[in-house]
Amino acid sequence: MGSACCSAIQKESIILGQPLFTNDAVVLGLLIGILAFVFISSKSEHPFWKKFYTFVPTLLLCYFIPSLFNSFGIISGEYSNLYFVASRYLLPTSLVLLTISIDLSSIIKLGTKALIMFFTGTVGIIIGGPLAIMIISFFAPDIVGGVGPSAVWRGLTTVAGSWIGGGANQAAMKEVFQVGDHLFSAMIAVDVIVANIWMAFLLYGAGIHQRLDNWLQADTSALIRLKEKMETYRAQILRMPDLSDTIKIMSVGFGVTGIAHFGSDIIAPWVSSHAPELEKFSLTSGFFWLIVLATTMALGLSFTKVRNLEGAGASRYGSLFLYILVATIGMKMDLLAIFDQPELFLVGLIWMTIHALLLIVVAKLIKAPFFFMAVGSQANVGGAASAPIIASAFHPSLAPVGVLLAVLGYAVGTYGAWLCGIIMQVSAN
Repeated sequence: MGSACCSAIQKESIILGQPLFTNDAVVLGLLIGILAFVFISSKSEHPFWKKFYTFVPTLLLCYFIPSLFNSFGIISGEYSNLYFVASRYLLPTSLVLLTISIDLSSIIKLGTKALIMFFTGTVGIIIGGPLAIMIISFFAPDIVGGVGPSAVWRGLTTVAGSWIGGGANQAAMKEVFQVGDHLFSAMIAVDVIVANIWMAFLLYGAGIHQRLDNWLQADTSALIRLKEKMETYRAQILRMPDLSDTIKIMSVGFGVTGIAHFGSDIIAPWVSSHAPELEKFSLTSGFFWLIVLATTMALGLSFTKVRNLEGAGASRYGSLFLYILVATIGMKMDLLAIFDQPELFLVGLIWMTIHALLLIVVAKLIKAPFFFMAVGSQANVGGAASAPIIASAFHPSLAPVGVLLAVLGYAVGTYGAWLCGIIMQVSAN
């Protein structure tokens, strides 16, 4: 009787378009189970798994498997609050724990190539949209047509806002270019799916970055020195943590996150009411201030004895939280949505291809490491929620580089997206 009732409820949920599991406690358990499966199998000595993980990075699977579960209706980011919890609580805490032991002077010594690749990524988005419209218009002009609020070029400006800055910039472009609500919904799907497909490629590239660096003839000496310096420091202070150490780590991580939330709840509304024109810099966004405050305080703590918590595994806990965030991001990606309006996704894929090709050409010319290419791109396309993920895929100590570049993306996002929108308007006419 009970199993029949449960089965009926599950069938009703599927009919209504709901996922099989909507209880976040169940979904969280499932996501942690996925992470456990990936990490246990990645450490397996079985020949199949050793061969498998030679080609597939663990981080990519932590992202891709939840997306499959979402696509087949088992779980859904739409019906879950886990991404919000992970991005607002675990992400800043993760950034704090990954940053408190960082050597800021060594990051500065990484040089200007990181900035060059970041702005190359920005330019790639600005010119990629208009070029994608022009390419599509040659063989299927109806795809990039429309008039008034339903004009496709208007909708694409919101994608540009997201891919250069973030959600605040995306919303700003919707208002600036008067995008219709129905078109805006379709563009959000293009934004999320295409950006996450590109993120999957970057995660895969992070797993084979040494081969890519050899092809790029990149000078990775500064990155190697930073990683070696961090590993040496970690080895010097490494100790077996006890409960007191773990509580100290959690208190620093969540304590700084709490202070950052408190600060952002004061600063963002104040800026919004006293200087609303600063919205174009994302300075009215609470999430912006949350990330900035958490990272800034963590950088300050890196000059104190708090950085010795790394010896008890601070970055290990930070990485755990980051992996949970990765799983919740994957849960938001519906691979089957590509088939709803494939013509719009074609525009997005061509756009992202142009962005990628420009990054590859410039990286090859200046012999920049793949790390700078990947993080420079994701700081634009993904922002503060995912740039640290890409950076930490290379080494946990490099996560702050992703944060710093993502903050820069927030600053230039509205201007870059507006310029892209104007050029797209010309291209479409």
